Amino acid sequence: MTDHAPADVTRPPPPGPADAPRADGTGGAGSPGQGVYLYAVTPAREAYDQEGGVVGGAAGGGLQGGAAGGGLRGVGGGVVRPVARGGLVAHVSDVPLDEFGEEPLRRHLEDLDWLEGVARAHHAVVEALAGAGPTAPVRLVTVYTGEGQVRDLLDRRHDDFAEILAHVAGRREWGVKAYLRRETAQPATTPPERSAASPARASAEPEGGGPGAAYLRRRKESLRGREDLWRAAAERAEELHAELGRLAVASRRHRPQDPRLSGRSESMLLNGAYLVDPAHEEEFTAVVAAHRDRFLDVEITGPWAPYSFTMIDLGTDRDGGVR
Repeated sequence: MTDHAPADVTRPPPPGPADAPRADGTGGAGSPGQGVYLYAVTPAREAYDQEGGVVGGAAGGGLQGGAAGGGLRGVGGGVVRPVARGGLVAHVSDVPLDEFGEEPLRRHLEDLDWLEGVARAHHAVVEALAGAGPTAPVRLVTVYTGEGQVRDLLDRRHDDFAEILAHVAGRREWGVKAYLRRETAQPATTPPERSAASPARASAEPEGGGPGAAYLRRRKESLRGREDLWRAAAERAEELHAELGRLAVASRRHRPQDPRLSGRSESMLLNGAYLVDPAHEEEFTAVVAAHRDRFLDVEITGPWAPYSFTMIDLGTDRDGGVR
């Protein structure tokens, strides 16, 4: 599974209601019992070679599909094929509705192993397409009941897709995560314990004080030190995000990941995504490196397909898992 997930793909949000053609097949014919799984949209100059690999696009060169001679493979091993309309190409494959239909899908969304397999296949297709040229991925588990509905989507949202594809052309997404360093969880120094005879201690403690009062005082000082260090680290993370944003064409700040997703126990102070021109990538990585200090441990991931800058809201006017 990719580390970067536009939506933390270990457990993506359920498919939105959306641009949802009815599950009775209205809007396009599909194979009996089969749905059409949509991965991404690209400009029409993207095409498939005779082996099913993706060719053309800004990156040039061809990308071969999964199985030898079997083309680019997607979810469930389905062969990915193009559906063209109005200068755009939707990349789709067939999936069984007894697995991806509305009711079965609701059950599967609770199965993390199932989700992980679907996410891996989905993102493998998107990365292959993005390696060949501008690509607008759609959210995980976007399923239609027929190609006619996919063409209708390309007609209705043509300008939105065209604008996004022009925006990301020739640019790549980078992810940056900043964590509070473990050593900043404690203050740099702990006030030394004075001897019982110390005049300074005697004057500082209230009447009737003793070892207990001294412990509470040290504890309060320790907590204050932690707060100061946390505040300094958070400010440092804000500075990093702002500086990276100035270098990027666009930036987005995602919610901090749960430690179960990040795989790290430290607190995440920044989970950012940045769309960067290749000419600025060297400077971008240098800024990341410069912010690794006693406050922050900073990770950079990518480059990725521009997931964070291409998602189109397909609408919320209808309910259903299958569109």
